[in-house]
Amino acid sequence: MKNTSIRNLTFAAVLAALYAGLTLVLPIPQYGPVQIRFAEALTVLPFFFPAATPGLFVGCVIANLFSPYILDVVFGSAATLLACLWTGRLNNRWLAPLPPVVCNAVIVGAEIAFSLAGTGTAFWPAFALNALSVGLGELAACGILGTLLLSVLYRSTACRSMIVPARLAQVRGFPI
Repeated sequence: MKNTSIRNLTFAAVLAALYAGLTLVLPIPQYGPVQIRFAEALTVLPFFFPAATPGLFVGCVIANLFSPYILDVVFGSAATLLACLWTGRLNNRWLAPLPPVVCNAVIVGAEIAFSLAGTGTAFWPAFALNALSVGLGELAACGILGTLLLSVLYRSTACRSMIVPARLAQVRGFPI
Protein backbone atom coordinates (compact mmCIF):
# COMPACT_ATOMS: atom_id res chain seq x y z
CA MET A 1 0.00 0.00 0.00
CA LYS A 2 2.78 2.40 0.90
CA ASN A 3 4.68 1.74 -2.36
CA THR A 4 1.49 2.42 -4.33
CA SER A 5 1.06 5.79 -2.62
CA ILE A 6 4.66 6.77 -3.30
CA ARG A 7 4.36 5.61 -6.91
CA ASN A 8 1.14 7.60 -7.38
CA LEU A 9 2.65 10.70 -5.79
CA THR A 10 5.73 10.41 -7.99
CA PHE A 11 3.57 9.86 -11.07
CA ALA A 12 1.49 12.94 -10.24
CA ALA A 13 4.60 15.05 -9.66
CA VAL A 14 6.12 13.99 -12.99
CA LEU A 15 2.87 14.82 -14.79
CA ALA A 16 2.68 18.22 -13.08
CA ALA A 17 6.20 19.04 -14.24
CA LEU A 18 5.51 17.69 -17.73
CA TYR A 19 2.27 19.66 -18.11
CA ALA A 20 3.79 22.92 -16.87
CA GLY A 21 6.97 22.39 -18.86
CA LEU A 22 5.18 21.65 -22.14
CA THR A 23 2.94 24.66 -21.69
CA LEU A 24 5.73 27.08 -20.87
CA VAL A 25 8.38 25.86 -23.32
CA LEU A 26 6.55 25.13 -26.58
CA PRO A 27 6.63 28.11 -28.96
CA ILE A 28 2.93 28.03 -29.88
CA PRO A 29 0.00 30.02 -28.47
CA GLN A 30 -0.81 28.56 -25.05
CA TYR A 31 -3.03 31.34 -23.77
CA GLY A 32 -5.72 33.48 -25.31
CA PRO A 33 -8.56 33.10 -27.78
CA VAL A 34 -6.50 31.11 -30.28
CA GLN A 35 -4.57 28.43 -28.45
CA ILE A 36 -3.48 24.86 -28.73
CA ARG A 37 -2.03 23.49 -25.55
CA PHE A 38 -0.36 20.20 -26.38
CA ALA A 39 -0.05 19.53 -22.63
CA GLU A 40 -3.85 19.17 -22.60
CA ALA A 41 -3.40 15.85 -24.41
CA LEU A 42 -2.35 14.53 -21.00
CA THR A 43 -5.85 15.17 -19.62
CA VAL A 44 -7.04 11.88 -21.13
CA LEU A 45 -4.70 9.97 -18.80
CA PRO A 46 -7.17 9.75 -15.89
CA PHE A 47 -9.09 7.24 -18.01
CA PHE A 48 -6.32 4.72 -17.27
CA PHE A 49 -4.56 6.36 -14.32
CA PRO A 50 -6.69 8.08 -11.64
CA ALA A 51 -3.46 9.26 -9.95
CA ALA A 52 -2.90 11.56 -12.95
CA THR A 53 -5.66 13.98 -11.91
CA PRO A 54 -3.91 15.83 -9.05
CA GLY A 55 -0.68 16.10 -11.03
CA LEU A 56 -2.39 17.53 -14.08
CA PHE A 57 -4.30 20.01 -11.93
CA VAL A 58 -1.13 21.22 -10.19
CA GLY A 59 0.72 21.42 -13.51
CA CYS A 60 -2.11 23.49 -14.98
CA VAL A 61 -2.10 25.85 -11.98
CA ILE A 62 1.65 26.37 -12.39
CA ALA A 63 1.33 26.96 -16.14
CA ASN A 64 -1.60 29.35 -15.67
CA LEU A 65 0.42 31.50 -13.28
CA PHE A 66 2.09 32.80 -16.46
CA SER A 67 -1.18 33.52 -18.28
CA PRO A 68 -2.01 37.09 -19.26
CA TYR A 69 -5.56 36.37 -18.03
CA ILE A 70 -5.59 36.67 -14.24
CA LEU A 71 -8.72 34.52 -13.99
CA ASP A 72 -6.98 31.66 -15.82
CA VAL A 73 -5.31 30.47 -12.64
CA VAL A 74 -8.72 29.74 -11.12
CA PHE A 75 -11.02 29.01 -14.05
CA GLY A 76 -8.56 27.47 -16.52
CA SER A 77 -7.21 25.19 -13.80
CA ALA A 78 -10.76 24.32 -12.68
CA ALA A 79 -11.61 23.38 -16.28
CA THR A 80 -8.68 20.97 -16.36
CA LEU A 81 -9.58 19.51 -12.96
CA LEU A 82 -13.22 18.97 -13.97
CA ALA A 83 -12.13 17.45 -17.28
CA CYS A 84 -9.79 15.01 -15.52
CA LEU A 85 -12.44 13.99 -12.97
CA TRP A 86 -15.03 13.50 -15.71
CA THR A 87 -12.58 11.54 -17.90
CA GLY A 88 -11.80 9.22 -15.00
CA ARG A 89 -15.50 8.32 -14.71
CA LEU A 90 -16.07 7.47 -18.37
CA ASN A 91 -16.61 3.87 -19.47
CA ASN A 92 -15.57 4.30 -23.09
CA ARG A 93 -11.96 5.04 -24.02
CA TRP A 94 -12.97 6.71 -27.27
CA LEU A 95 -14.90 9.36 -25.30
CA ALA A 96 -11.89 10.26 -23.12
CA PRO A 97 -11.03 13.40 -25.17
CA LEU A 98 -14.59 14.75 -24.88
CA PRO A 99 -14.48 16.11 -21.28
CA PRO A 100 -11.37 18.27 -21.82
CA VAL A 101 -12.81 19.67 -25.05
CA VAL A 102 -16.19 20.52 -23.50
CA CYS A 103 -14.88 21.83 -20.15
CA ASN A 104 -12.24 24.05 -21.69
CA ALA A 105 -14.45 25.31 -24.52
CA VAL A 106 -17.17 26.36 -22.08
CA ILE A 107 -15.15 27.53 -19.06
CA VAL A 108 -12.08 29.01 -20.75
CA GLY A 109 -14.21 30.37 -23.59
CA ALA A 110 -16.37 32.20 -21.04
CA GLU A 111 -13.34 33.39 -19.08
CA ILE A 112 -11.69 34.90 -22.17
CA ALA A 113 -14.98 36.43 -23.35
CA PHE A 114 -15.48 38.02 -19.92
CA SER A 115 -11.90 39.34 -19.92
CA LEU A 116 -12.29 40.86 -23.39
CA ALA A 117 -15.94 41.96 -23.47
CA GLY A 118 -17.16 42.12 -19.87
CA THR A 119 -20.78 41.28 -19.10
CA GLY A 120 -22.39 43.51 -21.73
CA THR A 121 -24.10 42.53 -24.94
CA ALA A 122 -20.75 41.74 -26.56
CA PHE A 123 -20.21 38.84 -24.13
CA TRP A 124 -22.29 36.25 -26.01
CA PRO A 125 -20.75 36.73 -29.44
CA ALA A 126 -17.29 36.80 -27.83
CA PHE A 127 -18.13 33.66 -25.87
CA ALA A 128 -19.29 31.82 -29.01
CA LEU A 129 -16.13 32.72 -30.90
CA ASN A 130 -13.78 31.94 -27.99
CA ALA A 131 -15.52 28.69 -27.09
CA LEU A 132 -15.22 27.58 -30.70
CA SER A 133 -11.54 28.48 -31.03
CA VAL A 134 -10.54 27.04 -27.64
CA GLY A 135 -12.63 23.93 -28.35
CA LEU A 136 -10.91 23.38 -31.70
CA GLY A 137 -7.49 23.68 -30.06
CA GLU A 138 -8.56 21.18 -27.40
CA LEU A 139 -9.92 18.86 -30.06
CA ALA A 140 -6.55 18.87 -31.81
CA ALA A 141 -4.64 18.30 -28.56
CA CYS A 142 -6.93 15.77 -26.88
CA GLY A 143 -8.79 14.25 -29.80
CA ILE A 144 -5.71 13.51 -31.86
CA LEU A 145 -2.70 13.48 -29.53
CA GLY A 146 -4.61 12.27 -26.47
CA THR A 147 -6.16 9.36 -28.35
CA LEU A 148 -2.75 8.37 -29.71
CA LEU A 149 -1.28 8.63 -26.23
CA LEU A 150 -3.87 6.27 -24.76
CA SER A 151 -3.27 3.76 -27.56
CA VAL A 152 0.50 3.82 -27.04
CA LEU A 153 0.23 3.54 -23.25
CA TYR A 154 -2.19 0.62 -23.46
CA ARG A 155 0.19 -1.27 -25.72
CA SER A 156 3.21 -0.57 -23.51
CA THR A 157 3.94 -3.45 -21.17
CA ALA A 158 5.67 -1.08 -18.72
CA CYS A 159 2.54 1.08 -18.45
CA ARG A 160 0.04 -1.78 -18.39
CA SER A 161 1.08 -2.69 -14.87
CA MET A 162 0.05 0.81 -13.71
CA ILE A 163 -3.33 0.84 -15.46
CA VAL A 164 -6.23 0.33 -13.08
CA PRO A 165 -7.24 -3.36 -13.46
CA ALA A 166 -10.92 -2.50 -14.03
CA ARG A 167 -9.93 -0.28 -16.97
CA LEU A 168 -7.67 -2.96 -18.37
CA ALA A 169 -10.54 -5.43 -18.26
CA GLN A 170 -12.85 -2.91 -19.98
CA VAL A 171 -10.61 -2.41 -22.97
CA ARG A 172 -9.31 -5.96 -23.30
CA GLY A 173 -10.65 -7.53 -26.44
CA PHE A 174 -11.37 -4.18 -28.07
CA PRO A 175 -8.98 -2.78 -30.66
CA ILE A 176 -7.14 0.17 -29.24
